[in-house]
Amino acid sequence: MEILWPAFALAIMLVFIHAIFGLEIIKRGVIFTDLAIGQIAAIGMAISVAFFEGEHQTLLTLLFALLAAVIIAYASKKVQKIEAFIGLLYALGISSMMLILAKSSEGMELFNKLSAADILFTMPHDLLGSFIVYSMIAMVMFFVYPRTSGFVKELVFFISLGLTVTSSVQLAGVLVVFALLVAPAYAASSQNFTKPLIFAWIFGTLSIVVALVVSYLFDLPTGYTMIFSVVLSSLVFEFISNFKKPNLNY
Repeated sequence: MEILWPAFALAIMLVFIHAIFGLEIIKRGVIFTDLAIGQIAAIGMAISVAFFEGEHQTLLTLLFALLAAVIIAYASKKVQKIEAFIGLLYALGISSMMLILAKSSEGMELFNKLSAADILFTMPHDLLGSFIVYSMIAMVMFFVYPRTSGFVKELVFFISLGLTVTSSVQLAGVLVVFALLVAPAYAASSQNFTKPLIFAWIFGTLSIVVALVVSYLFDLPTGYTMIFSVVLSSLVFEFISNFKKPNLNY
C-alpha cells in the first residue's frame, strides 16, 4: 500500500474532475471534444521533446490545450457540423504530433506515454500540484460556470476543460482522459439518477480501483487496463440497464 496509495489517490482525483466535464459533454453532444483538446495539447509535449530536450513541457502543453479550447468554443457557436469539425481537429493533432516526433529517438516511447501513461508508480510529490489545480477548476465549474451565459459560458467551460486536460494528459494520457470523461458520465446519464454526478464518481472510482489492482497483480499496462475496465463497465451497465427496462411497444 505504501507504493500504491499515490496511484489510488491520483485515480480518484482524475475520476472526480473528469466526471464533472463528462456529464456536460454528453449533455452538449460533443463527445470527442476532450479527445481533440487532449491530442492538440499533446503537440506541445511533442515539441518540447523534439526541439527543447523536454524543457517547457507544461507551458507548451497548456498553450496548445488553450488554443484548442478557444477554437472549439468559437466553433461551437459558428460551425454547424461541430462533431465533424472536432473530429478533423483531432486528426490534425495526432498527425502533427507524429510528424514532429518522426525524427526523434524518443518518438514512439512518448507516443505510447501520451496515449496511456502508467500511473501505477505515481510519487506522492506529484499529487499536491494536481490536487490544487483540480480543486481550483472544480470551484470554477461549480460556482462560476453556472452564473455565466453565451460565449463567455462557452469560453469558461472549454478553457477549464483545456486546463484539466493539460494536467491529465501529462499524468495519464489522451485515451485515459477520454475514457474517464465519457464512460462514467455515460453510465450515469443512461438512467434517471437524481444525482448523476455522485453516481459517476462512485462508478468511475470503483472501475479504476479494480483496474489498478488487476494491473499490479498481473503486471499489465496500467493505462490500457484503466481504459478497458472503465469502458467495459460502462457498456455492461448500459446493456444490463436496457435489458431490465420493460418493453412498452405493444
